Amino acid sequence: MSTKPTQTNDSRAMHAGKYLTVLLESESYGIAVLKVREIIRQQKVTPVPQLPEFVRGVINLRGRVVPVVDLRLKFKIPAGFTERTCIVVVQVSTQAGPPIHMGLIVDSVEEVVTLSGEEIEATPDFGSRVDTSYLLGMAKVKGSVKMLLDIDRVIAADAVASIAAAAA
Repeated sequence: MSTKPTQTNDSRAMHAGKYLTVLLESESYGIAVLKVREIIRQQKVTPVPQLPEFVRGVINLRGRVVPVVDLRLKFKIPAGFTERTCIVVVQVSTQAGPPIHMGLIVDSVEEVVTLSGEEIEATPDFGSRVDTSYLLGMAKVKGSVKMLLDIDRVIAADAVASIAAAAA
């Protein structure tokens, strides 16, 4: 009898680690802490013409121009601003170049959680019409489910390149 772990167990172990959890409306999402650079208060975003609707524009972050994506609009969730709305600055990997910093507008930041492989399950199959490639898995934390985002896939690689070029 083999003791070799299954692919599912390998995948779970690979995604284990620390996640910053954020709220979009009433749903909780996790972003790998290693991808998070900082969390800043909501500020004025300068619009850039001819970008997708979910790309709000750019901000000046200590002399660096950072594109800002509204995750709520990206995921087709109603977007409203409150005193808890903030921007999570993440590092996104690109296929053709160096990683870039992007701001993600979220309703609020919850906490940092440490997840073991046993707390992470594969993304369920929703059928061929639903794209879940941007999800690493689902985490069971304190009786609730948190969706773990593959931040490099949330914004398609080609969109990242065009957003970065427009922001430059």
